[in-house]
Amino acid sequence: MEIKNHVFLITGGASGLGAATAHTLVRQGGKVLIADCDTAGGAKLATELGRVACFAETDVTREDSVQAALDTASKTFGNLRGVINCAGIGSPEKVLSDEGPHSLARFEKVIQVNLIGTFNVTRLAAALMARQEPLASGERGVIVNTASVAAFEGQIGQASYAASKGGIVSMTLPIARELAKHGIRVMAIAPGIFDTPMLAGLKEEVRQSLGKQVPFPARLGRPDEFGELVKHIIENEMLNGAVIRLDGAIRMAAR
Repeated sequence: MEIKNHVFLITGGASGLGAATAHTLVRQGGKVLIADCDTAGGAKLATELGRVACFAETDVTREDSVQAALDTASKTFGNLRGVINCAGIGSPEKVLSDEGPHSLARFEKVIQVNLIGTFNVTRLAAALMARQEPLASGERGVIVNTASVAAFEGQIGQASYAASKGGIVSMTLPIARELAKHGIRVMAIAPGIFDTPMLAGLKEEVRQSLGKQVPFPARLGRPDEFGELVKHIIENEMLNGAVIRLDGAIRMAAR
């Protein structure tokens, strides 16, 4: 699928990996709807990107909110051809600590946003794409979800985050198989340690230490590198039903 003149919705698009992806797709001639709960950040980015971008305040866990964002994308720019799910949160907490057992509410919140939110956007976007006329190749759309290396090597304190990202990994193939008859591809990217707002609050020496854990290149991943992989997935029609690790060969230790 070509990116030029096609429409893409990006959840979590106001910052980090989502914002970098928005910049990448716009540079390639695409049109983007930034869907995020960060109203100020999303509106600011849409303004920076110009007439080929718009913003919709979106709660990925709510059906009505996601449907409104999808409708806005279609009405503003035309047929939706791609969705990139980057919305996500992290809440490190041990299953059993000196304070007691893991908060069930916090565990549920991470699952609700990261896993159920991703599925919510996926199902509603697929329903919209399936009704659209296919491109010449028969393709109607592509969905790229964001997992994490934590899905494979979750660290101590990451039970909720690893579970949410593991769910994204596990549902990639069955959803891709199901949507194949509609000409809709489904992929997932599992980033390693990236320089995103989640790490912004860490001290510089800690950030450098994290980067040195990556075999090569021995640094934090750049959000634009994530955006470039999204670009390739969109353009390469044979990429379907798989999870790509984008991690510099890191394998996370227990802590």
